[in-house]
Amino acid sequence: MCTAAKYLSGDFYFGRTLDNGCSYNEEVIITPRRRRFAYRDAGCVQAHYAMIGVGCVRDGYPLYYDGINERGLAMAGLNFVGYAVYNNPVAGKDNIAQFEFIPWILGGCGTVADARRALARINITGAAFDSQMPAAQLHWIIADRNETIVVESTAAGFNVYDNPVGVLTNNPTFPEQQFNLNNYMGLSPKPPANKFSDKLELKTYCLGMGALGMPGDLSSQSRFVRAAFTALNSPCCETDVESVGQFFHILGSVEQTKGSCALDGGGYETTLYTSCMNATRGVLYYTCYDNRQITAVDMHKVNLDGTMIIRYPFIHGERIFAQN
Repeated sequence: MCTAAKYLSGDFYFGRTLDNGCSYNEEVIITPRRRRFAYRDAGCVQAHYAMIGVGCVRDGYPLYYDGINERGLAMAGLNFVGYAVYNNPVAGKDNIAQFEFIPWILGGCGTVADARRALARINITGAAFDSQMPAAQLHWIIADRNETIVVESTAAGFNVYDNPVGVLTNNPTFPEQQFNLNNYMGLSPKPPANKFSDKLELKTYCLGMGALGMPGDLSSQSRFVRAAFTALNSPCCETDVESVGQFFHILGSVEQTKGSCALDGGGYETTLYTSCMNATRGVLYYTCYDNRQITAVDMHKVNLDGTMIIRYPFIHGERIFAQN
């Protein structure tokens, strides 16, 4: 399970939590402009936009979970188990395998408007990366500072939805998640007024009561409501450092703690990492479950005209500052 969100605070910020029961050796990956992509059914691309994101590298191939490109376009794939349905290659379409979708969009599109045009030609296929890695069941959020969309390929067809919320979690479909917000229109960051009865003198007895009724469980629908409420009510900050800190607090509202979500067969689902990407400046920040210190990787501090992917393994182990 995962949660993704966007945040405008001077610059454009985008990121996500990745919640799982085990790690796949995630790391920060920078793909420069001239790293060749050989797509399964769509030919080769010799040059493209540079991108930075989180994922794993297998057989020299960057399998991105999320990322941004040098133009400021952001994208993330989130679990959509039981809903995602992919297709066989179709003549006359850009047939893109599920694992190729993020680099295809970030490599060739500079804005959501560009992505919309590309999506009109795309057919997402269920081709496996290899015999040990079948196609993951995902849906995707794509955003720039001006707009956000969600892409879903299901048994009902291929759909691109406008996303005014700027948030995505997991099941069910995005229209159902967005409709569910109607159940929480009474939530507010402000103290509530007594609408229960004019015959009773009811008063607030502490701060935060405007948000009474906000779901606190770890289900995807509840996380959608909580992340949307937190992100949409979050004020702008004055500096990049403050904005980055605020973004981690936004996603902190949906983090999963070890012991709270038990898995069949033992173990727990936890928030393996949280990413925050300043898409305006091309900087990726992250924290891990076992390292709460924010770490930054700047894509513009490497040679973006190269041909080889650049990898930064996650830094694990808590860093505690001893003040005395």
